[in-house]
Amino acid sequence: MPSIRATLFAGSTLLASHASYALDKAEFEQCMAQLRAQAHEEGIPAQVISRSLNTVKLNERVIELDRSQPEFTSSFSDYYTRRVSETRIETGRKKYREQQPLLQELAREYGVPGHYLVAFWGLETNYGGFLGSIPVLDSLSTLACEGRRGEYFSGELFNALRIIQAGDAEAKQMEGSWAGAMGQTQFMPAVFLRYAVDHDGDGKRNLWKSTDDALASAANFLQGLGWEREQRWGREVRLPKSFDYQLTGFSHQRSLSDWADMGITMPNGQPLPQADMQAAVIVPSGHNGPAFLAYQNFRVIMGWNRSESYAIAVGRLADRIAGGGELAQAPVPAPRLTREQVTRVQHTLNEKGFDAGEEDGLMGPSTRKAIGRFQQANGMVADGFPDQEVLTLLSAFSETD
Repeated sequence: MPSIRATLFAGSTLLASHASYALDKAEFEQCMAQLRAQAHEEGIPAQVISRSLNTVKLNERVIELDRSQPEFTSSFSDYYTRRVSETRIETGRKKYREQQPLLQELAREYGVPGHYLVAFWGLETNYGGFLGSIPVLDSLSTLACEGRRGEYFSGELFNALRIIQAGDAEAKQMEGSWAGAMGQTQFMPAVFLRYAVDHDGDGKRNLWKSTDDALASAANFLQGLGWEREQRWGREVRLPKSFDYQLTGFSHQRSLSDWADMGITMPNGQPLPQADMQAAVIVPSGHNGPAFLAYQNFRVIMGWNRSESYAIAVGRLADRIAGGGELAQAPVPAPRLTREQVTRVQHTLNEKGFDAGEEDGLMGPSTRKAIGRFQQANGMVADGFPDQEVLTLLSAFSETD
């Protein structure tokens, strides 16, 4: 049988290629002239504008990377395996021991346990080992001018200029990710301005070279997002065979006692903890993969990065750093889909009346709910997981259009 990647929706003419998003240098220079004028209207000093923006360059690679974010194009199995690796766990445990005085201080002040801070640090920059090498002003200017999310990135560009204006960093120091995230905890400029902390007392909020500033800023950010003291992120659980997978996701939160009454247990079959907490069931790789109860702090983690895969990876890496064991149930591999293929899945589901919402190429909660309804209508386990059986059947329906 041909691979899913080769056969899925072959021949469809309903989608335009993302490769058509082009921005030439003349358009970029025209856009930059407008951004300089707008920065002046925002009250940013002319000296800061000229020394910071006069040398920015168009970076076409940034646009390509914007179209292929791993949280959305990788399966949960691939994503989790790469990010919660044994090497990262062992390094995290070492960093956790080394940073104990700082982490204990931050836990007292902000209420965020140290193993979570180290987990964010590890996932964002491999514990400060890779901060990104793209000039932030180039990234933000390119994305502001490319147009798809121009207003957002224009605002972040101006925020980056405000960081320079405040004296926390110079433009040449501000290197980071393709999206403009900076420092050991990969803060966007708006987050930097609001939550970055000068914890080491040197007069600058230096998230590039100061681990004290970086981890304190992460703790401050999580507290600002609503981190609940004395609570976990969530936990792995075992679902009963009769579980109704239409009850997954935060739109179906229930108390721990309610979930226990429905037959959910700890992975070893022991009862769930007795606690007055609300939780949602998350099944990132279908009914044959691991299941999780996600608490309020899971949603806080998603305030940092709007990806369930990321939130699970943070929580599980924190658990492992603190001495926890491996997952009881390993993630199930799944086909890796392009955004065009996901868009086609959404289009087919919408055409067949299963309401996947906006056809945006992102395998988010609305799309997974629609897949679940499709599965239920076709006699499958309605777990919302896009496995090969589901994709093949959707492809067959598509070809009859």
